Amino acid sequence: MHVNNIIGNSILLGLIVGASGAFAGTPTLAWESGIEFKQPESAIHDVKNNVIYVSNINGEGMDKDGNGFISKMLLDGSITELEWVTGLDAPKGMALVGDNLYVSDITALVEIDIASGKVINRYEAEGAKFMNDVAADQSGIIYVTDMVTNTIHKLADGALSAWVNDEALENPNGLFVEDGRLVVGAWGTMTDGFSTEVPGHLKTVSLTDGSIDSLGDGSAIGNLDGVEPDGNGSYYVTDWMAGELLHVSPSGTSETLVKLEQGSADLEVIAEEGLVVIPMMMNNKVVAYKIAQ
Repeated sequence: MHVNNIIGNSILLGLIVGASGAFAGTPTLAWESGIEFKQPESAIHDVKNNVIYVSNINGEGMDKDGNGFISKMLLDGSITELEWVTGLDAPKGMALVGDNLYVSDITALVEIDIASGKVINRYEAEGAKFMNDVAADQSGIIYVTDMVTNTIHKLADGALSAWVNDEALENPNGLFVEDGRLVVGAWGTMTDGFSTEVPGHLKTVSLTDGSIDSLGDGSAIGNLDGVEPDGNGSYYVTDWMAGELLHVSPSGTSETLVKLEQGSADLEVIAEEGLVVIPMMMNNKVVAYKIAQ
């Protein structure tokens, strides 16, 4: 999961939720890309350049094989540059800070200069095994989940280090920054590989002291991947295993908006277009749904 340009995309989809918090209208398919992608995992909208970046694992999610890459596409679903940045391993979540793109890459956070499309820094995280989503706060501090080790890493002052390590994170995946806290999409405690006996839910982590809470009563929602706000206090969330787009209220209750296919990964909300953009990792494509406004 990720955030958009730190200042540029703060306008969100407040019009799509009624005063009661209930979702207004059924999302409709706006477009779907071709199937040129290679296990697309995350999408992020670059407001300044008005393009969408898509991370492609292109192999096993934990293999350092150099096959991973980042693509560029337009807001109508057309791909302009399939292999824009190459030579990564298994890139997943992304965040934009200024003119740089930050991408998680198994055990490292990669910094890419957008103008040149070149990797300019690679920050290795000691002890990391499966770094996943990325988010940035208003000051430009970067946060990265490590799903397997129940860790959230932090990049500040040019150094990447473990910030919170706690089993209460329940295998954290998606990540979003709001109001002095991180909202975390928990996969659920893994029992055999990526299997879970009890799926995850949304968690919160205080940026002040790292304390962890559940959103609502902590009832299971699903094997959560991406998390994005709807602009009215609730969230759009993808369930990777079930293949669903969910709408989750501040009390933690959820409803299924769209039934997709397994592999619905780290989504993006493009508020000004009324679009929710979802990489379909198992289908090698990206889909976008129009939200009623």
